[in-house]
Amino acid sequence: MAHPGTFFARLEARCTSIGSLLCVGIDPHEADIGGGGADAALAFGRRIMRATAPYAAAFKPNAAFFEALGPDGVAALHTLISEADGVPVVLDAKRGDIGSTSAAYARAAFDVAGAGAITLQPYLGWEAMAPFLTDRSKGCFVLCRTTNPGAERLQEAELASGSTVFEAIAAEAAAHAASDQIGLVAGGTAPEAMAKIRAVAPRSWLLVPGIGAQGGRADRAVAAGIRADGLGMLVSASRSIARADDPAAAARELRDIVETARRSARRHNAEQRSDAVLKGRGAEVAHALLEMGCVQFGGFTLKSGLHSPIYLDLRRLSGSAAAMKTVAAAYVDLLNPLQFDRVAALPYAGLPLATAACLQGGWPMIYPRKERKAHGRRQAIEGPFAMGDKAVIVDDLATRGTSVLEALPSLTSAGLTATDVVVLVDRASGAGRALSEAGLRLHSVVGLRDLLGHWRVTGAVAAEQIEEVEQFLDGGAH
Repeated sequence: MAHPGTFFARLEARCTSIGSLLCVGIDPHEADIGGGGADAALAFGRRIMRATAPYAAAFKPNAAFFEALGPDGVAALHTLISEADGVPVVLDAKRGDIGSTSAAYARAAFDVAGAGAITLQPYLGWEAMAPFLTDRSKGCFVLCRTTNPGAERLQEAELASGSTVFEAIAAEAAAHAASDQIGLVAGGTAPEAMAKIRAVAPRSWLLVPGIGAQGGRADRAVAAGIRADGLGMLVSASRSIARADDPAAAARELRDIVETARRSARRHNAEQRSDAVLKGRGAEVAHALLEMGCVQFGGFTLKSGLHSPIYLDLRRLSGSAAAMKTVAAAYVDLLNPLQFDRVAALPYAGLPLATAACLQGGWPMIYPRKERKAHGRRQAIEGPFAMGDKAVIVDDLATRGTSVLEALPSLTSAGLTATDVVVLVDRASGAGRALSEAGLRLHSVVGLRDLLGHWRVTGAVAAEQIEEVEQFLDGGAH
């Protein structure tokens, strides 16, 4: 859900209220206005807007056609935007320059013309777009994969990372998506590319030109680009509506085609979401975590230093014998196939969970101390073991693997070996990769993304809270 007060929040409200994802382009080509100048362009725009307003989620006037008519044309553009009557307006201008120039372009588009959003090109980098984002109520659509035939040669060029240029742009936009002000232009003539963009930027709004006169099919575009919630894209058409004998009928027909495709996509997504419901032990663990108050939403700094909108306090599980039996059984399921001599529990949260698992599984347990004892035998490892024993490391959860990597030297210096790490929850924040680089395999009962999907489908957690965490994970929690 977009942040209240932003362009995309207003756009979502408009799409929902009229049941449409249609964006009507207003491009007063000379052929359309018969050489009549600014007055004819204004009349053309008014006619299209009045005819299509019941079906338009947004209007998209093209600045170039108005600017080509001189000062009167620019004035006509400003008048047209002012008469949009609450329909969000995207100014199709494709700006993007050095900071001071972009700041001037932003003032012209937002303060003078009154547009709600603007199209931008990313060639100069993200600092060139920053001036367009200073007003939180405004938005932008960044060119990502455009409709022109020559776009493929540059935008689909492969980078050293293996991704294409357009995928890199989408990823960068997704990383900046916390601003709730950045969308992407993804041409409807290239649905395969659009599907890749959606995969990289699952929550970004897409502006989809190329439908109709340029040959793009609305049903294919929607199938490739619709967001999981049935929103997240504007299907844009200009000439196919403006040049129709009845623009209102043409707009209504395209709106209906898009809506049919959207319903089909939502049914497909619903089937996929049903697969997200955890079964067996996973479902039991998901329920236990909520029941015991282990899941908290807000702003937290984790041990890894990561700033997170969700905190998992698995120590609370020890307050319920039933919850401990549930998680112990889940650990046992993971531990049974592994080869090890004893369980190495990590203090402190991992200790009671590993103890419960060992009681059910019948395994001996040791644990590395956080600090070596300064008295008695001055042990670094508590519990009996022999040189060469293989340990499986057990902890409560994995974020970046910090706790495991800190404990590993104590185990290896004592003559123990370890190749496997077992946790209840993998927070999907890079632990698997970090542990793999250290020669360790990570096993988890559930992943944080699995839990979020389960709680979304079952309605156990508010969708807004789930979306905030998913945005955090998608935006570089690794």
